[in-house]
Amino acid sequence: MSALTREDLETWDQNDPLAQMRAHFRIPANIIYLDGNSLGAMPRNTPERVTKAVEEEWGEDLIRSWNKHGWIDLPQRCGAKIAGLIGADAGEVVVADSTSVNLFKLLAAALRMRSERKVILSDKGNFPTDLYVAQGLIDLLDKGHELRLVEPDEVVEALDDSVALVMLTQTDYRSGRLHNMSALTEQAHQAGALMLWDLAHSAGAFPVDLRGADADFAVGCGYKYLNGGPGAPAFLFVAERLQDQVRPPLSGWMGHEAPFQFDRDYRPAHGISRNLCGTPAVLSMTALDAGLDIMHQAGMNAIREKSVRMTELFIELVETHCAGFGFELYGPRDPEMRGSQVSFRHEQGYPIMAALIDRGVIGDFRAPDILRFGFTPLYLRFGDIWDAVQVLRDIMTDKSWDQPKFHKRLAVT
Repeated sequence: MSALTREDLETWDQNDPLAQMRAHFRIPANIIYLDGNSLGAMPRNTPERVTKAVEEEWGEDLIRSWNKHGWIDLPQRCGAKIAGLIGADAGEVVVADSTSVNLFKLLAAALRMRSERKVILSDKGNFPTDLYVAQGLIDLLDKGHELRLVEPDEVVEALDDSVALVMLTQTDYRSGRLHNMSALTEQAHQAGALMLWDLAHSAGAFPVDLRGADADFAVGCGYKYLNGGPGAPAFLFVAERLQDQVRPPLSGWMGHEAPFQFDRDYRPAHGISRNLCGTPAVLSMTALDAGLDIMHQAGMNAIREKSVRMTELFIELVETHCAGFGFELYGPRDPEMRGSQVSFRHEQGYPIMAALIDRGVIGDFRAPDILRFGFTPLYLRFGDIWDAVQVLRDIMTDKSWDQPKFHKRLAVT
């Protein structure tokens, strides 16, 4: 058994420099929330911010709010806040659309920039929607392009002069394994390919350095570690050196050089704004903006330090307090190779997770047998981790997970 006690972890919480950040979030009583990697908790100031946008800005100022309250600049303002979390300059990130739509835009732009090459290279463990978007684009273009999939550790060996773009998710959504962003970007460039990173499970989870890695493109979502709310707008990054080479495939009016001149012909805006398309979703972007302000108060280095400590603690406690119950660590043991999540495999993973959720410990399940736990240092306490593991031990000891109601699959897992 681990030598640590619940009292030890209470001391850790008392000495935690991020402890005060929990007060910025609304966490329901008797809930231990280990699913911020799927949907972040709601910041306490979000309802007030959104209510103001609804009641005052929309309700009273109406269309004048595009100018009076800066609605028109929200994509760039939110983008600048995200840029500070992912190692980009303010003018290299814009908030718009969904991750999938942004991925489509950048994939299409990259293939046009490397028109003599026909391969999008990715790994077999990439998030399925990324692969679906690439497949759909290839079908649409109908010009002999190929999506080439290899094992995660075989990407470099698969690079050749046919590869136009390498598309990878930095943090594996199932295991939390990290790709080496700098090394793989350098290898892609040496092969003449462009590099696109999906930061859905990275942005807000740990420091990312897109400029330091010399990345070309990136996308990510706003509803996980950025706490922007369900379906929050996503973001995209284009390195400044490439921005005016991008020809947007979705050439909507908000990406026009002068949208309110209402020209018949499309002229892309200069810089990152050419990647906009339609009218920004003001209310959901306002909610995202509220979440981003909290992230900047904490600082990414402090978040990462606590995250590593928490994931290490969770692994230690599960492997000692729940030894003999069939749990197998799925993902890197080295914290430097792991994002802000821990996954365990178990042949009864689905009903076990359902039983945990029923007891107020909320994680999630990924097929075929993965129990996934996300660690969000802004509102999670070390004592919560102890308590979560004790609940896991209890439901395994008394076999309460094996009730029929926990075996019934729900639509969302």
